[in-house]
Amino acid sequence: MDKQFEVVSLNGAQTGRDGFSQAQREAPVSETEALDAYSQAVIHAAETVGPSVVCIEVETLERGRQGRGSGSGFIFTPDGYILTNSHVVHGARRVDVTLTDGRRFSADLIGDDPATDLAVVRIDAPDLQPARLGESSKLRVGQLVVAIGNPYGFQWTVTAGVISALGRSLRGIGGRMIDNIIQTDAALNPGNSGGPLVNSRGEVIGVNTATILPAQGLCFAIAIDTAKWVAAKLIQEGRVRRSYIGVAGLTVALPRVVVRQLELAHNHGVLVQAVEAGSPAERAGLRPGDVIVGFDEKPIGCADDLLRQLTGERIGKEVALHILRRQGRLLEPLTLKVVPVELPERS
Repeated sequence: MDKQFEVVSLNGAQTGRDGFSQAQREAPVSETEALDAYSQAVIHAAETVGPSVVCIEVETLERGRQGRGSGSGFIFTPDGYILTNSHVVHGARRVDVTLTDGRRFSADLIGDDPATDLAVVRIDAPDLQPARLGESSKLRVGQLVVAIGNPYGFQWTVTAGVISALGRSLRGIGGRMIDNIIQTDAALNPGNSGGPLVNSRGEVIGVNTATILPAQGLCFAIAIDTAKWVAAKLIQEGRVRRSYIGVAGLTVALPRVVVRQLELAHNHGVLVQAVEAGSPAERAGLRPGDVIVGFDEKPIGCADDLLRQLTGERIGKEVALHILRRQGRLLEPLTLKVVPVELPERS
């Protein structure tokens, strides 16, 4: 007699020490019972958003050479607007989109924003299933997330993980920081770019954008709250307008005595290294060697603080530029008036 399974009689039914009868053990287990809560959450997210995920293929022409690339995206409106990464479609001569049901369509590039690595394309197709967008402001570290995309050409691949950190920053094309980046350990690979990062309710909470190679488990997504704002601007105007004043700067530490005497909010500022000829900064009287410590009543502690203030709303509006200028051996506070202009589009 097997000591691990000794058959006994209980009310006429034979049961083992595991508490189940032979019939119960041999009875087929339902699919729902066999899946744990984690698996069910991943499956629900994948099945909910999966039909909205698309494969994007592009043709480019650089220096007379034709190139091809691919990435991911997802439909977010019933009339065919698709979110993806700027680096997937920037400079593309042709964009083709393949849906999960196998249908293939030529897409129009509505606009892209390299500064946030986001882009919108559109297809003219019936019976589309848009993804439901969530709110990234409500995310928590440790929350389950699912990434869907087309890594290395393997279409509609699903990976899962958790949110590792929130509020990260990544430097985008042109040097501007992309704020409120989501860090996750859900595996991403080339081709996942532009695909959705989804919560357990099947809501898109991020746009997958980057990995750090050869590190493992360091993957990043642009928060959907950022993506909503950028997508609206791209649909309305075809681009995101930003301002600039025409300076090259470096973050430097300030003497403690100056910080205390002037009651500055930061112990760092932006040292102006160069001023572009004919720029708003030159017209305002800014000089190399000046240190920017404030912009329109906002304290400036680093170059990224200054870039964050140069939004489209600043274009053509006079603002106060608070600086420290060296006078002999002293740094004297000075306020200049500058009128930012629109940042030209990069090709």
